[in-house]
Amino acid sequence: MKIALILVLATFLYGDFKQDIFKLYQDKKYSKVCNLGYKNFTKLKNDEKFISLYAFACLKSDYIDMLSVPITKLKQSKESRANASYFSIILMQKKLLYYAMVDGYDISSLNLPSTDYVLSKAFDFYIKQNRKKDIYIFNDDKNNRISYKLSLTKKRGIYKIVIDEFYDNKFVKKHIYW
Repeated sequence: MKIALILVLATFLYGDFKQDIFKLYQDKKYSKVCNLGYKNFTKLKNDEKFISLYAFACLKSDYIDMLSVPITKLKQSKESRANASYFSIILMQKKLLYYAMVDGYDISSLNLPSTDYVLSKAFDFYIKQNRKKDIYIFNDDKNNRISYKLSLTKKRGIYKIVIDEFYDNKFVKKHIYW
C-alpha cells in the first residue's frame, strides 16, 4: 500500500514539474526550460518527449553544448532518433566551425548534412569561402530579406563565435557560441 501511495505522489509531483516545463516552453522562456531540464534530467530521463522539448529549448536559447546529454537518451522512437540526429549535426557543426575559425583548420572539403538552424546556415556559408576573413556577411538562401554577420570575438581569453541576424538590414538577434 505504501508503494502505491509513493508512486501516485511521485507521478503527481513529476506531472506538475512537466506542466511547468511545458508552460515555460509555450511562453518562449527557452533558457529557463533548458536549465530546468538539465538540472532535473533524472526526472525526465525516461520521457523522450520531454527530453526533446528540453533539447529544443536549449537549441532555441543557443545553449548548444547542453544538447550532448539529451542526444544520448533519444533512442527509443523514430522521432527521438531523428531529433538526436538533428541535434548532433548542429553540435558537430558548432565544434567544427569553432575549430576552423579559431585554429584555422580547413573544413572546406567537408560535406555534411545541414539544417535550417542559424548555425548550420553559417557553417554552410563558411565552408564555401576560399579565404580567411575577420567578418563574413551572407544572405539567407530561402529569404533574401534575412542576412547574417559571422565573426569571432574574444572575452577573458576565450573565443566565441558571433552570428548577428538581420531582417531588412535591421538587427534582430545575436547568437553567441563557444
